[in-house]
Amino acid sequence: MPLSAFALIMLAGVIHASWNIAAKKANGDARFAFQSGVFLMVLWAPLGIALGWQVVPQWGAMEWGFVVLSGVLHVVYYVVLLRGYRKSDLTVVYPLARGSGPLLSSLFAILFLGESISPTGLAGIVGVVLGVFLVAGGPRLWHATHDPAQRERVRKGIRYGVLTGAFIASYTVVDSYAVKWLAMSPILLDYFGNFVRVLLLVPAALRDRATTAQLWRSQWKYALLVAAISPVSYVLVLYAVQQAPISHVAPAREVSMLFAALIGGHLLREGDRLLRLAGAGFIAAGVIALALG
Repeated sequence: MPLSAFALIMLAGVIHASWNIAAKKANGDARFAFQSGVFLMVLWAPLGIALGWQVVPQWGAMEWGFVVLSGVLHVVYYVVLLRGYRKSDLTVVYPLARGSGPLLSSLFAILFLGESISPTGLAGIVGVVLGVFLVAGGPRLWHATHDPAQRERVRKGIRYGVLTGAFIASYTVVDSYAVKWLAMSPILLDYFGNFVRVLLLVPAALRDRATTAQLWRSQWKYALLVAAISPVSYVLVLYAVQQAPISHVAPAREVSMLFAALIGGHLLREGDRLLRLAGAGFIAAGVIALALG
């Protein structure tokens, strides 16, 4: 993996963990996703217009098809993720989502897109998966807790985490193909895909306008933060995909687990900190192996 791609992934990891913690603290639903999408549309309009002024009119059915597909997959992913955060702990949902998604993406890239991976890279993927398992709670994911409510909370976290991961894998493959093989701009793909996301979320926002208005007043700071930084983290990853194989970049993104384990465990006061730090160490070793492999 080129050093430039590795640096992009490291920076994206810090940003990604930060906006997920903000989303968790907001405790929002589809209406929060709509609010952050609207803010994103406004905040990033100058850049979207400047870069797309001459490029977008040249897009054909293929490019717009990928924009629409990307937008649909992203909005379903985000709504499922937010629901998981309301039902369980960030340090269960987030690691499982971030771990299962890139693992599926890598397998797809190797099996269907003709990418290859070295033994060192394969060891890196194993390290990342093991680290994700530990960060998510380790053995307690299988062993019942003494508290039935907490046991059910963990099980819900597993279900939502894995489901979110499936959508992460889907949009990762779709977006990576668009920027790598169709040479679409990562910034424009993400920005115009956001219009699709906002359009799909309009019914949820209008269903109960009074509640939506109340949530906007209470959650706007978190939504603004998510809108400001979440596109940066993902666009950096797409630029890394243009420089390195998907099967390397996707698992390496899990460096964000390092920051989620440290920041999330402290700010959100979720337990098993030592176990999660050990998991973060495995993730770090796996990412290094992927960079070398």
